This record gives sequence, C-alpha cells and structure tokens, in this order.
Amino acid sequence: MSVPYETAAYEPPDSPESPEEHLARLLGRALNSFELPDETIRRLDSALAHDSSLHSAHHSAGLHQETYRHTWLLADGSALTLWELVHNTTPGGAPQHEVYVDSEELQAAGARLALPPDTPDFELPVPVELSSIPMPRHAYVPDDSADHARRLLRRAENPDRPGAETAALLATACAHQITQAFGRPCRAGRAGLGFSLYEHAFLLCDGQEVSLWEVEHTATPDGRHMCEVYTTEDAAREAMERRAAHLS
Repeated sequence: MSVPYETAAYEPPDSPESPEEHLARLLGRALNSFELPDETIRRLDSALAHDSSLHSAHHSAGLHQETYRHTWLLADGSALTLWELVHNTTPGGAPQHEVYVDSEELQAAGARLALPPDTPDFELPVPVELSSIPMPRHAYVPDDSADHARRLLRRAENPDRPGAETAALLATACAHQITQAFGRPCRAGRAGLGFSLYEHAFLLCDGQEVSLWEVEHTATPDGRHMCEVYTTEDAAREAMERRAAHLS
C-alpha cells in the first residue's frame, strides 16, 4: 500500500544541520555515492540552505520502497536536487540507500526492485516545485553581506529607517546583490537635484530573501549628499517625491 509521510523518518529530530552536514550524511549512507558527477559535488560546495521531503512511499509484505527529494539552494541563486531511493531487499531487512541526480535515474533504479505481486506499480508523482525554499529572485554573491547590511543601516539618515528588528534579521545574511531601480521618474524640484534608488537584496541562511531600498539624493538645504533607507520600494519612491516637492 502507499504510505504518505510528511517528513523523512530518518532525519534526526530537533537537530538542524548545515547544508554541508546534510550532504555528508546523505553521501555517507548511499551505496552508490561514488557514481555522482564531480561537477555536482563541486556545485554543492556553495550550498547556502537545504530542504528534504518524502516524495513517495510504497510498503507491502515487509518490503518498502521510498523516495526522498533533497534540494540545496546555491550561492548563485540556483537550486540543485538529488534523489534518494531507500528500500530493503528482504522483508523486515535493513534499509539500503541510493542517490541519483535526476528523477529518470531514480525511476530506472526503482523499476529494478522486485515488489510483491499485491503491491501496486511504483510510480513517482509529478515533480512539484520546492515549497520551503523558493527559487530566489536574484543572483547573490557571498561577500560579508551581514556587514554590508549593518553599514547600509548605519548611514541611513531618515527617522523612519528600519530598526533593530530588521538589523537583527539581516545579521544572518550570507549573500547579497545591489541593483539600481528604475521605473517612474521622480519630479526634480530644482535644477541639478539628483535622486538614485537602489535595491539591496539579501539572502539569509535559511533561504529567506529580504530587500532594503536605498534612496541617495541631494535634496537637502545645502545640496549635500544624503542616504535614506526603507523596507519597501513604494515607501522609498514616496520619500523621493516628498523630498522633491518640499524643495520645489
């Protein structure tokens, strides 16, 4: 019969692992880990976060066959998935583990297993997008990102800049990307008045993405350069409009 599970039973409870530890444990128990391409292992060296989930399970007459999906979020913003097949060869026997780089290899390996006649054919469900680690919107670069966030917040001069809660959250940033934001123009209140808007996107170690929006402008009484930081693009653009209108 098919047995639905919500989490992998072999994961140690209440002991969060780093991406490196999780990979080492997976490869250590897989009988065929030596067959994985070297390029796959090299890419996993840059893993920032990981997620595991049971993909399907069939149990009958003391035999079992389960598949798990292990996905890592990499520093370049891409995701890499390994498929694990867990099964026993005799009723009640010890589980054996195999690992594969794609679902087709996994299906071929599963087809080799002899399940009892009363067991339904083993079919993998249609693969679904990973839910707990969404695909990131940016191509991140690990580069002292937590310190970058700290310096950005420190130079912000607006009274409503992000506070301690945001600072604590970004202290866990492991990568970031800075892009200039364009879009609807801001009205210039006087000749020579300059505004620039930047998105500072941060990737946290748990895979979460957080953005801060930086406004750089010279809309000050003496024309000096000023930095303001906001948590949303709309708030940043509204601030630009207010500054420009005030000095028009």
